[in-house]
Amino acid sequence: MNKIYKIKTLKKYISALCTLCILTGICGCGASPVTVSSAGMVKTGSLNVETDPGYTNESPRQTVTDSFVSDDGSCRIDKYDFYYDVSLDYLNASPAEVGAAYAETILKAVPDYEELFEPYLYENIRGLFDGRELNYEALEDRIMTLEASIRDEYRSEIEAFARTIGKGSEGYLEDGKISYIEAVTMQMIPDALRPTACSALTVGGSITETGERISLRNLEWNLGSTSQMTRIHSVTHMLKGDKTITSISILGLLDMITAVNDDGVMIGILDVGTVNEMPFVYDGKKCYTYEIRYALERFDNAYDAAVFLNGECGDFTWCHNLLVADAADAFCCEDPTSEAVEAGRAVPVIRTCDSPLMEGLIWDTPDALCIVNTYATAGNQDGFTGNPGETIRFAKYNKWVKETGIFSVADMKAIMAREIVDQYEVANVHNSGTVHTVIVDHATGDIHVAFTAGRCADDIPEYILVGNYGD
Repeated sequence: MNKIYKIKTLKKYISALCTLCILTGICGCGASPVTVSSAGMVKTGSLNVETDPGYTNESPRQTVTDSFVSDDGSCRIDKYDFYYDVSLDYLNASPAEVGAAYAETILKAVPDYEELFEPYLYENIRGLFDGRELNYEALEDRIMTLEASIRDEYRSEIEAFARTIGKGSEGYLEDGKISYIEAVTMQMIPDALRPTACSALTVGGSITETGERISLRNLEWNLGSTSQMTRIHSVTHMLKGDKTITSISILGLLDMITAVNDDGVMIGILDVGTVNEMPFVYDGKKCYTYEIRYALERFDNAYDAAVFLNGECGDFTWCHNLLVADAADAFCCEDPTSEAVEAGRAVPVIRTCDSPLMEGLIWDTPDALCIVNTYATAGNQDGFTGNPGETIRFAKYNKWVKETGIFSVADMKAIMAREIVDQYEVANVHNSGTVHTVIVDHATGDIHVAFTAGRCADDIPEYILVGNYGD
């Protein structure tokens, strides 16, 4: 099937699905369509950055300050000022050997790694229990059940990593060391414990100076009580067969948070809850961050990756959005769990730039796709009404994209430098919870990243060039 036909077919499918949702609603026949409302919205403020950021289309590279290699050569870690650059070679080693080599090399490169990551892991665990007594038996059951669902090659890599870094220790114990079960748990934080907030913007060639797509993904997550995650940013290159994946993440993590493969398929995860909450189900479920890894290894275009991941979403643990983009196309996979679908709260949708939006939600620029932490397709679950933060962020993106008109890489960088970083006084797009901002330029293949250093993100983030997805 040729690409043009695929896209036309997808658009027909989305149009038909959205029409059906509008007619029936998500709560059954006869229900009214959802309407986004900003009633009760708090004042957003205007804490704008007054300084011209002075961005160009180029970003500087940093210089390697130290290098570490595993005994078998399958893992290399180069240390830079802002991040660690990791190369994992699956061509000459098994996944288990790579997992073990990665753990071994991390302990060489960052001797206090366990003291940094273990407290952060427990901060996430305590967030899961939300003030209740920690039930490690229940947590371990959740983790081991989910781990069993992961594809064999990834699971063997995780287990070898955990054995190596655990050095024989078992169980959950806050002691400044990482045990086997703690190491397995850290590999599934988004799937088992949950992330926080994010946003994404991708603009097509009709509104870029080069005529090629530019995609941005802003990750907001817990940086740690002492901002320890800012000390172990990583860019990991996974060399496997004829595919290379570049993952922008935290040192030691093997799942996918923000990543792009050597065909230019970029995927980023964005959390979405369910209105009025729903019980968490993990029996019979899969880890979506590892299915993303599989999709990046398997597919050479965003369309096929989006269709695959959206088709699998009922088996995942959380409702979420996915940015899925390449040079030609951009999609948002609106991925609800099967429980949310069965309850009539949401439906799986692949949203495009042409998809009809919820009534009251305004987007003025064709060939540009904005994603925040709620679904936006007409007829799907409405996470905007009663949630002014999401409405404000979407509205701000709409205003800024319209004002920019034709984008360069410098213009995309500037989107993240419009407001003073202060998420407590205004609903910021770029706020103090930002972990990293990734910009992929499909005209060149260059990957520009602004890593947060210290307590919180800078008002005017500094971008560096961390590689080219085509290399």
